[in-house]
Amino acid sequence: MSLSREQMLVEMGITPIWVLRDSEPSAPAVDAPEAQVPEAQVPVVAPADETRPMAREKESPVAAPENAPVSRPALATLQPMAPVDTLNWPELARQVAECRACALCEERKQAVLGVGELNPDWLFIGEGPGAEEDVKGEPFVGQAGKLLDAMLASLDIARGNRVYIANAVKCRPPGNRTPEAAEMAACWPYLERQIALLKPKIIVLLGKAAVHAVLHDDKSLASLRGKRYEYAGIPLVVTYHPAYLLRNLPDKAKAWEDLLFARRLLREQANPELPF
Repeated sequence: MSLSREQMLVEMGITPIWVLRDSEPSAPAVDAPEAQVPEAQVPVVAPADETRPMAREKESPVAAPENAPVSRPALATLQPMAPVDTLNWPELARQVAECRACALCEERKQAVLGVGELNPDWLFIGEGPGAEEDVKGEPFVGQAGKLLDAMLASLDIARGNRVYIANAVKCRPPGNRTPEAAEMAACWPYLERQIALLKPKIIVLLGKAAVHAVLHDDKSLASLRGKRYEYAGIPLVVTYHPAYLLRNLPDKAKAWEDLLFARRLLREQANPELPF
């Protein structure tokens, strides 16, 4: 019997037998099942687009679906305004101070009802509180207020003396912007009640916001000036807002004409049989 080289070495006691890897004969192909590799040794291969390792703390946030709802800080709940048509002055002042009928209440320091005599000849209605008015709680206390005081002095009147001053809205619009229509509508019942309590003899609207609030008219002030209007049987005149006049000095003469026209209407009402 012929023995192979490996068998002869075994018979001679020369073991173990070392075989060079590159000279190891290739194993013949067999149909035996593949050897099972223990699960713990199976290497994990990432998909092609995820091969770059990344620590969890450096992962980019996952973007929300386009139509997913976005969470925002909850605003204080707005509340509809209670009826005011029977309130007296203290009750009206209290309700204005606590009002949450529109979003302007979110940023105000305080609501500004108005200032002046409660049985006036004149009612001046402006736009809304500015930054200084929001702090002091009184309308027209800044540079526009100083100009308004000068306009009143030219008529021999003053705030608190035959005069009441109010605004279309009672809370400061952010950035001193013009009040929006919805904000003026929310505040209108307060102004309406003020007019009913004051019973002024003449109303002067200062600027477009006041015109929109009371007359619900969006025409230009130039087309509305110099005409007699009425609200609840009270003569009403339209003129420029003092803040506008500070930026447009030539129109001060037009505002003076409007005030003289308002004074003439007031005198005609007091003495309808006298010529003016």
